[in-house]
Amino acid sequence: MTNIITHDILIVGAGLAGSWAAMTAGREGVTDVGVLSKLHPLRSHSGAAQGGIAAVLNNNRPVPGTGKRGPLEQIPPGDPDVDNSDLHMFDTIKGSDWLGDQDVIQILVDEAPEILYEYEHMGCVFSRTPDGRIAQRRFGGHSSPRSNYAADFTGHVLLHTIYEQAVKHGVKFYAEWYCMDLIIEDNICRGVVAMDIETGELHTIRAKAVMFGTGGYGRAWNITSNATANTGDGVALAYNAGVPLMDMEFVQFHPTGLYGKGILMSEACRGEGGYLRNSDGRRFMEDYAPGLMELAPRDLVSRSEQTEIEQGRGVGADKKGIYLDMTHLGAEKIMERLPQVRELALEFLGVDIITDPVAIQPTAHYSMGGIPANSDCEVLADADGNLVKGFYAAGEVACLSVHGANRLGTNSLLGASLFGRRAGISMAKFIKDGAKLAPLNGDPAAKNQAIIDRFKNAPVDGKEERFSQIAKELKIVMTNKCGVFRDDARLREALEDIKALQERFKNARVMDKSNRFNNDVLGIIETDHLLTFSRVIVESGLARTESRGAHSRTDHVKRNDEEWLKHTLAHLTEDGSPKLSYKSVEVYYDRFPPQERKY
Repeated sequence: MTNIITHDILIVGAGLAGSWAAMTAGREGVTDVGVLSKLHPLRSHSGAAQGGIAAVLNNNRPVPGTGKRGPLEQIPPGDPDVDNSDLHMFDTIKGSDWLGDQDVIQILVDEAPEILYEYEHMGCVFSRTPDGRIAQRRFGGHSSPRSNYAADFTGHVLLHTIYEQAVKHGVKFYAEWYCMDLIIEDNICRGVVAMDIETGELHTIRAKAVMFGTGGYGRAWNITSNATANTGDGVALAYNAGVPLMDMEFVQFHPTGLYGKGILMSEACRGEGGYLRNSDGRRFMEDYAPGLMELAPRDLVSRSEQTEIEQGRGVGADKKGIYLDMTHLGAEKIMERLPQVRELALEFLGVDIITDPVAIQPTAHYSMGGIPANSDCEVLADADGNLVKGFYAAGEVACLSVHGANRLGTNSLLGASLFGRRAGISMAKFIKDGAKLAPLNGDPAAKNQAIIDRFKNAPVDGKEERFSQIAKELKIVMTNKCGVFRDDARLREALEDIKALQERFKNARVMDKSNRFNNDVLGIIETDHLLTFSRVIVESGLARTESRGAHSRTDHVKRNDEEWLKHTLAHLTEDGSPKLSYKSVEVYYDRFPPQERKY
């Protein structure tokens, strides 16, 4: 074998989860940490998050000595001065439609303030209250203001902060390297195969511990807020290596993607007081969530919008949009707290949100499902809790399950940061306890080079297919048949469509035969990944005959705790189909028993 690289710890993905894990492992005394990223680390999708990061700080209490409140105008019902971790926990459990594991949610809410203050002590530039505290605003599904923000580019400042800390702790970043393969043998993770995109060379990277922080998979849909890079590489690689995937049927559609584009208009728009209006100019959320209106959880708001659209009250050329109206907020507030979303609306739709409502629509946004892991981010091999030795996952690629069937806004940046940190601590302990480099069998890089060579040069049986066309058709299938609303007939059609696309993909080839910066090679591999996990999403959704959180079936409209209060696990079988099994949900019945979800 040639082109061998070794590290104590190798992390794939340089967003918040990956960079936190790398920085923490370095801080814990592991000096040989590498981070692989198919983008420059500062272009990781964590940087696109806008609205805030959740934590109970109670910074909306009266300013000491004045009796006046901080900058938040929208005070929630009840006493706004008594926010606590139990309220944050209950909101998260309720938001998850009781599919979130409550032991992991307890960790999320308890450790959240530590993460916020650690960011602050690193120098993160948050927006501030008049007396200098971190500013907080309301977000959907939260009973109190606990979204800590930096205007509307919170993810950007968090990512820059943690990246510089990782560099400070000696972490080696491999920018523009693409993970091709995950090497797991005998339930032991041994490393990865990666491509240096600049040269096209493949390298086998051996590591004592490997962590995936590769993000989500929204690019399987035609309208999505996700960056082009979010093609679900991590979940597909793990699944192909024999690791199960958990709860893949739960994909969140954000209510406010720019009409026709999907680009995110932050939930901060509604957190600051924006209205949703239909073609009649009516604030329709009073029909669906009169208590919280526009600040209901995302799954509920997206379904409400989709219902308005399907009942003929949509806006836009094809009537598939809804208006987001912020004109009443005034120019000063918009420029102070929402400058980026104003710029996005201007640039992509030519609408100035200071003076006019902007058209939006539900957009594929966040993946609640992914690689199953415990609260220390150790990857699970099965429903019995057995581990894949040396393999870890955190952030959106992982399913812990802290978000259950629906994630609350601002819990994502928190989860990525907090569990990235826990993964770093966990891996450092694993290394310091004497972990060894597991030996390799054969030449994994050669196997992957053969796949690339086939895409470039192998003859085809019949018509040669373009991978870009297959990917385009897949996204239309997923949008039309596995979107905000689902039913048995559409899901079965989607499954047959995906099987047909997988068959066509066997004849897919690339036009570019070169090695350096070959985007065709990356694109065809990403298309394979999209097909692989999309089939898992559809088959998992077909099996779950209930509506829960983001999985909303018009033919099974109610939640069914008796049969479906459980996590879905999908294992790859020899014929390419997923074998489904189930894992119990951790519920504190004495504290937060399941109840009807009303807002």
